[in-house]
Amino acid sequence: MAHSKARAADGKVTYPPGVKEISDKISKEEMVRRLKMVVKTFMDMDQDSEEEKELYLNLALHLASDFFLKHPDKDVRLLVACCLADIFRIYAPEAPYTFPEKLKDIFMFITRQLKGLEDTKSAQFNRYFYLLENIAWVKSYNICFELEDSNEIFTQLYRTLFQVINNGHNQKVHMHMVDLMSSIICEGDTVSQELLDTVLVNLVPAHKNLNKQAYDLAKALLKRTAQAIEPYITNFFNQVLMLGKTSVSDLSEHVFDLILELYNIDSHLLLSVLPQLEFKLKSNDNDERLQVVKLLAKMFGAKDSELAAQNKPLWQCYLGRFNDIHVPIRLECVKFASHCLMNHPDLAKDLTEYLRVRSHDPEEAIRHDVIVSIVTAAKKDLSLVNDALLNFVKERTLDKRWRVRKEAMMGLASIYRKYSLQGEGGREASKQISWIKDKLLHIYYQNSIDDRLLVERVFAQYMVPHNLETSERMKCLYYLYATLDTNAVKALNEMWKCQNLLRHNVKDLLDLVKKPKSEASSKAVFAKVMVITRNLPDPGKAQDFVKKLAQVLEDDERIRDQLETLVSPSCSCKQAEVCVRDITKKLGSPKQPSNPFLEMVKFLLERIAPVHIDTESISALIKQVNKSIDGTADDEEEGVPTEEAIRAGLELLKVLSFTHPVSFHSAETFESLLGCLKMDDEKVAEAALQIFKNTGSKMEESFPHIKSVLLPVLQAKAKRGPPRQAKYAIHCINAMFTNRDTHFAQIFEPLHKSLDPANLEQLITPLTTLGHLAQLAPEQFAAPLKSLVANFIVKDLLMNDRIPGKKTTKLWVPDDEVSTETLAKIQGIKLMVRWLLGVKNNQSKSGNSTLRMLTAILHSDGDLTEQGRMGKPDMSRLRLAAACALLKLAQEPCYHEIITLEQYQLCALVINDECYQVRQCFSQKLHRGLCRLRLPLEYMAVFALCAKDPVKERRAHARQCLVKNVNIRREYLKQHAALSDKLFSLLPEYVVPYTIHLLAHDPDYVKVQDIEQLKEIKEALWFVLEIIMAKNENNSHAFIRKMVENIKQTKDAQAATDAKTNEKLYTVCDVAMNIVMSKSTTYSLESPKDPVLPSRYFTKPDKNFSNTKNFLPPEMKAFFTPGKPKSANVLGAVNKPLASAGKPIQSKASRMETASNDDSSSNPGSPQRSKARLESTEMDQSENEDFSLKRADSTDKDIEKPRGRKRVVASSEDQDSKPKRGRKKAVANTTPAAETEEQWDEDNRPEDEQNSPPKKGRRGRPPKSAAATQDTPAKGKRGRKKAAPPPEDEEEEEEEEEDKDKDKGEDKDKDKDKGEEEAEEEEEEEEDKSSENVEVKTKAGRQTRTPRRSQGSESTESTPQKRRGRPPKSAQPPAKKPARGGRSKAAAAKEDSEEEDEEEEEEEEQEEAPTPKGRKKAAGRRR
Repeated sequence: MAHSKARAADGKVTYPPGVKEISDKISKEEMVRRLKMVVKTFMDMDQDSEEEKELYLNLALHLASDFFLKHPDKDVRLLVACCLADIFRIYAPEAPYTFPEKLKDIFMFITRQLKGLEDTKSAQFNRYFYLLENIAWVKSYNICFELEDSNEIFTQLYRTLFQVINNGHNQKVHMHMVDLMSSIICEGDTVSQELLDTVLVNLVPAHKNLNKQAYDLAKALLKRTAQAIEPYITNFFNQVLMLGKTSVSDLSEHVFDLILELYNIDSHLLLSVLPQLEFKLKSNDNDERLQVVKLLAKMFGAKDSELAAQNKPLWQCYLGRFNDIHVPIRLECVKFASHCLMNHPDLAKDLTEYLRVRSHDPEEAIRHDVIVSIVTAAKKDLSLVNDALLNFVKERTLDKRWRVRKEAMMGLASIYRKYSLQGEGGREASKQISWIKDKLLHIYYQNSIDDRLLVERVFAQYMVPHNLETSERMKCLYYLYATLDTNAVKALNEMWKCQNLLRHNVKDLLDLVKKPKSEASSKAVFAKVMVITRNLPDPGKAQDFVKKLAQVLEDDERIRDQLETLVSPSCSCKQAEVCVRDITKKLGSPKQPSNPFLEMVKFLLERIAPVHIDTESISALIKQVNKSIDGTADDEEEGVPTEEAIRAGLELLKVLSFTHPVSFHSAETFESLLGCLKMDDEKVAEAALQIFKNTGSKMEESFPHIKSVLLPVLQAKAKRGPPRQAKYAIHCINAMFTNRDTHFAQIFEPLHKSLDPANLEQLITPLTTLGHLAQLAPEQFAAPLKSLVANFIVKDLLMNDRIPGKKTTKLWVPDDEVSTETLAKIQGIKLMVRWLLGVKNNQSKSGNSTLRMLTAILHSDGDLTEQGRMGKPDMSRLRLAAACALLKLAQEPCYHEIITLEQYQLCALVINDECYQVRQCFSQKLHRGLCRLRLPLEYMAVFALCAKDPVKERRAHARQCLVKNVNIRREYLKQHAALSDKLFSLLPEYVVPYTIHLLAHDPDYVKVQDIEQLKEIKEALWFVLEIIMAKNENNSHAFIRKMVENIKQTKDAQAATDAKTNEKLYTVCDVAMNIVMSKSTTYSLESPKDPVLPSRYFTKPDKNFSNTKNFLPPEMKAFFTPGKPKSANVLGAVNKPLASAGKPIQSKASRMETASNDDSSSNPGSPQRSKARLESTEMDQSENEDFSLKRADSTDKDIEKPRGRKRVVASSEDQDSKPKRGRKKAVANTTPAAETEEQWDEDNRPEDEQNSPPKKGRRGRPPKSAAATQDTPAKGKRGRKKAAPPPEDEEEEEEEEEDKDKDKGEDKDKDKDKGEEEAEEEEEEEEDKSSENVEVKTKAGRQTRTPRRSQGSESTESTPQKRRGRPPKSAQPPAKKPARGGRSKAAAAKEDSEEEDEEEEEEEEQEEAPTPKGRKKAAGRRR
C-alpha cells in the first residue's frame, strides 16, 4: 500500500493487474481491450475501497486527459466515459477533479457520449445504457451546481436526452433520463430560462408531432418536478403575458400552446398563471383575445377538465366572450360548445343562454356552427342536450340563409332517425324528439324551392327510408302518418301532390318531344320546360339545363324510354331505382366529376321517382290497416291508439288514392276497402268511399265482381247513410259506372217522393243526396228539380218556422245544439245553389229568384218569416249559409253577371256581422274563392270592411288574406305574361275602384263631412292600399293616382242622378288621393297606362266635366301622415291557415294550371296560436255572449277597444218608432216570406224588376238615426262596434313581433289549397264544423295591447261585433257554453251537411277544368 501511495504521489499511473500502459503508442484495438479491463475494474469497485481509490487516483486523472476526451474513436470515448462515470460514483461526494474547467470538459464529454443511446440496435447500446444508469443513479451532474457554466452543461444534457429518446427505448431508459434530469431541477438552486425552454420546447405542437417520445419525457419530467419548477414557469408566463417581454424566450409565440399542454400535464403548474388569462380575455387586441379563447376552449372542454368548477371567475369571463365584438372569437366559442356539452354535461345549463343569443347572431357562420355544436352533442347522446338547445336548432330551420336552414334540417333529421326510427335512446328519447317529424314537414310551407326539395329528401332518407323492405317501409309510413300533427299531414299530402304534378309535367314533356317538330310543338315544349324549371333550384340556370334535357330526350331513345318508365303510373319502386341509376349513369361523364347538368337532372329524378308507393306498397299498407282492424298490429307499442291508427291509415290511403290511383288496382285492395265500408265508424266508411271514388274508374271492366257487391252498398248509403257518406256515394256512382243515369234515377225518385217537411230529421240526407244529384245531372231531373226548389224548398221549408227556436243570448252555438229545422233549411239553400251550379245558365231566371231569396235572408238577419220564432244562433247560421251561397254563385260567370250592386254590397256587409263565427267563416270562404281566382276582383274589396272589426286577430287575418291574394295575382301575371287582356280582372291595383265604391255606399257613412266617419273611411282604404302600395312595381302609385282622378270625372252608376251619393263617392276619392300623396313620392309621375274603370260601377267620364274640387273638410288633412307603406307581412294572428305550399293557381276564366310552387305559401302562424286553436274546445265562454257580464277578471289590458265615437242610445219609444231593417212599413200581410214566395211564381217579370232586391226600408243597416234598443250597451254606436287599425305604437309592436316570428316562428297555420276538389273540401268542411271553437287568443298568453277607445269590459277573445247597422233585438246575458256530449242525430247531420258545403267548389273545378294528363290529384286530411 505504501508503495502504491508513493506511486500516486510521484504522478505515476497505476493500472489494474493485467493492464499495460494506455497511451497513443498502442493500436486502437489494443487500447479498447485495455480500457475494457479498466472499466471492469472500476465497475467492481465501491466507495468503501479507500486503498484502491488511492491506487487508481492517477489513472482517474489520466483518463480525464484531453487525449481520451478528444479521442477520435467512439469506442474509446465510450469506455472512457463509463470509467469516468464509475470514478464519480467511487469518489463521491468529492470528485478527483478539482479544476472547474476540467469538470466542465468531463461532463460535456459524458453528455456527448450519451448520444449513443439513440441507436438501440447498436452492439454498444448496453454500455451507453450503463453510462446513463450510472450517472442517473449517482446524480453525478449535481457536482456541476458549483460551476459557473453549470447552465450550459445542464442545457446540453437536456437537449441531448430529448434528442436521443425514441420509441426503441424501454421504460428503464425513460425512467433513468427522468431521474437524471429531475435531480438537477429539484436539487438545484435555480432553473434558467434556457433550460426551461429546453424542456418546454418539446410541448410545442410542431415538436410534439415530430418526436412523441420527447414529449412524453418532458411530460414525465414536469410531473415529477411540478412543485420545484412551477415558480420558474410562472415567472416565464408573467414576463410574456403581463409584461409583454417576448424576447425572454424563443417560445414566447407558443405561450398559449404551452399553457394548454402544461394544464393537461398538471394543473398545479399553472396555479398562478390562470388569473393572468382572465386579464388577457379582456385585452384590446383581437388576435390576442382569440388566442386566449382558443386556449381556454381546449382547457374547459377537455374530457377530465375540472377547470370550470375550480376557477369559476375565469369560466364566467370566458362565457362573456360568446358576446365578443370580434366574429372569429364568437365563432371559436360556439365551436367549443359541442366538446363542452359532450365532456361536461353539467355545464350545459351555463351554455344554453349564450347559445341562444348566438343562434340569432348576425353572422351566418356562427348560426351555422351553433347548430353543428348542438347536433354533434345530440347525436352522441341525446341526454347531453336539453330541450332548449334543440329548440334553437328548430328555430334555425327558418333562418334567412339557406346554408343555416339546411344544416338545421339535416341535423334534426339525423337525430330523428337515430333516436326515433332506430330507437337507440329508448322510448324516452323517442318521445323527447317526437316533434321533429312535424317540424321538418312544416318547412314544406316555405316559399323557397330549396327548402321543399330538402324536405322531400329528408323524408325519403331519414323519416321513411326508401331502402327499407316494402312491408317495413309501409309500417314506418303508417305510424308516422298516424302521429303527425294536422299541419304536418297537410304538408306531406302537398309534397306528394307536387311530386305527382311534376311527374305529370315530365310525362307531358316526353309526349311533346315525341311529336314531329313544328313551331307549335316547339312553343309547347318551351312552355312545359318553363313549368318544370319552376320546380327546380335556381330556375335561371335550371331553364338551360331542362332545355338541354329536352334535347337529350329527343335524341336519345334509350334515356327517353327509361324516363317514360319512371313516370309511368305503374312504375314500381324497384324499377324506379334502376331507371334513375341508368339515366344518371348515361348522362354522367368520368372526365367531368362536377357536372351541374347532371346535378339538376338528379334533382328532377329525385322529385319524380316513386320511391315509396307502388302497387306492392299499397297492398302492404292495406294489410297493415287490416291488422289494426283485427287487433293484431303493434299500435299500442308504437304509441298510437288503435282507433286513431285505423282512421289515420284510411286517411293516408285516401291521400294516396289521389296521387297514385293506379296502385290501388288490385282485387285484394278493393275487397279490403269493401270491408271498411261496412264498419260502424263513419269516418272509416267515408274514407273508403272517397278512395273508391278516386280509384274506381276502371272497376266496371276490370273488377266486375267488386262492382256487383259495391253498387247496392252505394245506393243504400245515398238513401239512408249519413250526409257525407251519401254525398260520396253519389260521386262514386258518377265516377265508376257508365250507366249512371239509371242508378241516379233509382235513387232520385224514391227520395223525391218521400220528402216530408214534418219529419225534419229525416230530411238532411235526402236533401244532401238530391243536391248532389242536381249538380251532377241537372238536365236529367230538370223538371222535378225546378218544382222541388220552388214548392218544397222555398214554400214548405224556408218559408215556414215549424219549431220555435231556443231563447238564448248567444249568437252561435255548437253544431250539436243547432235545431234540426235550421239544419234542414241550410241543406235546402245548398240544394238550390248546387242545382244552379249544375245548370250553369240563367235561362229560366231561377238564378234571379234564388239571389232574391238569399238577399231576403240577409235583409231579415236570417229570420226570413220575421215572426220572431227563430233563435239567434239559428239566424246566424242562416245568414252565413246565405252569404256563402252568394259567394258560390258569384264564382260562376253566368250568375255573377246578374248579381246587382245592392246584392253585392249586402253580401259584403256579412264580413262585419255581429257574430264572430259568421265573420270568420265568411272571410275564409271569401279568401279561398279569391285565391283560386274564381271570385271576381271586386270581392277583394270586401276585406277593406275588416278594418272595422273589433277583434285584432280578425283584422290581422284579413290583412294576411289580402297579402296572399295580391301576391297570387302578381305571380300569376308574371307567369302568364300573355294575359294582358285580362289585366282588368287580375291586376291587384284594380281593386281600388271597387273599394272606393263599396266604402262610398257603406251604410255607416251617413254624414258626408263627418270627421269620425271619414277617419273610418281612411282606415278602411289604407287597409287595402297599404298592401297594394308596398311595392311600386311599374310605377303603380301613379297608376292608382290616375285611377282615382278618373273616378272623380265620372258619376256613381248605381245612382248617377243622386247628388249626395256622388258627393260621397268624390269625398272617398279625395281620401284615397290624400293617402296616396302622403305615402308615395312617385305618385306624380306619368301613369304607365290609362286605367279602365268598371262600367257597372261608374258612368263614362264626361269630357265637358272637370271635377277639381276638394271635398274633404280642412280638418282631415291632419290625419294623413307621410311615410312609406309598411311591409306586407302579417304574422301570427291568423285564425285560419291561408294558403298551401306549392298550390296551383287557377284562373277564373281558364282554370289554367301552373306547376309553380314558388308563390303559394303563406307566412307561418305561431305555434302557440295553433296550439290554442286545438284547445279552444275547452273555452267556457261563448264568443258571442253579451260582453257586459264577462269574466270579472277581464282587465282593461285584455280588451280590444274599438275606435270611434260612442253612439248615444235612443229611448225605447224612439227605437220602436224607427222602422227596423228589412221590414216593410204598414203593408198588411206582405212579409219577406210571402214576397219571396211570389217571386218564384213570377219568372216572367221584366229582368230589371226581377234583379231588384225586395223593397225594404233599408238594404243593409238602419240609418244613423236608428237607435239601439235599451239592452244595447249604453255607449254603442250604430248598433255595431267598430275598430280601425290599432294606434301606431301598437302597429310598431306588431311589426316587431312579426319580424321576430318570421325568423323564429312555427309554420303551423297554413292552409293547403289542394287544387283538386275533394282535398279542399275536407279542410273547409272541418272549418265550418268546428267554427264554434275558433281561437282568438293572443299568442303565448301575452296580453293584447289596448287601443285608445273601448266599450265596457269586453275581452278581445269574445267580441261580438254587432251586425252593421242592425240594432240588437235583446240583451245577451251570459250563458256558459255546455260541454259537448254525444252527438245527436241532428248534430251529426249538421256536421255532415256543413262539411259538404265547400266540397262543391272542388267538384265544380273537376267538371269545368281541363283534365290534361298532368292533372294533379290532391289529398286532404280532416283536421
